[in-house]
Amino acid sequence: MHLLIPAAGVGRRMGSSRNKLLLTLLEQPLFAWTLKAAEASTAIQWIGVIGQPIDFPDFKAILAQLNLQTTIEFIQGGSTRQESVYNGLQALPPEAERVLIHDGARCLVTPGLFDRCAEVLQTCPGLIAAIPVKDTIKIVDRNRLIQETPDRQQLWAAQTPQGFEVKLLKQCHDTGLSQGWAVTDDAALFEKCGLPVHIVEGEETNLKVTTPVDLRVAEFILRERQ
Repeated sequence: MHLLIPAAGVGRRMGSSRNKLLLTLLEQPLFAWTLKAAEASTAIQWIGVIGQPIDFPDFKAILAQLNLQTTIEFIQGGSTRQESVYNGLQALPPEAERVLIHDGARCLVTPGLFDRCAEVLQTCPGLIAAIPVKDTIKIVDRNRLIQETPDRQQLWAAQTPQGFEVKLLKQCHDTGLSQGWAVTDDAALFEKCGLPVHIVEGEETNLKVTTPVDLRVAEFILRERQ
């Protein structure tokens, strides 16, 4: 299985001017925890790290300390996540038929979740890891007035990994580019193109580290695991 890791984010909501994946969690960069989980997966054989060249020296220094066995290549990202994944798809090896895409900031992902997604992807064209929503969700207007309360039994919170057949996802990205679609994840492109996306149950601990509070929660989870 091939894996793309978008890793170009700047930690503005973290109060940092640098790539948030270089921030430390239990004395190791967030990026290191993500890579170690991918390395421990039995399914992943190749990893493409999509980022900005300014961060590549730091990423390579982290790799040198980890001594990973999985093949890793660096791919220049774009100005948005959508552009970055597009670039990543073009850089996949010719033999890649299916790909998992995992946000680098979800550094608490487990090897087991990678493996489950890789297994299900053999039987469907597209999937996302997701968990059922526990809170009651309100749809509001611009004035913060509630317009609707959807049935939460039908609501799932999207995570990554997300996985797709490479040929189909490339077609969806090309269509999105020509139509001017702006989306926040690749599943949305699949949906807009009328293609089915399967749900693989994710993990409560697979949070995206975005704010200082997230960082503290992630530290607690890792300490519990250890």
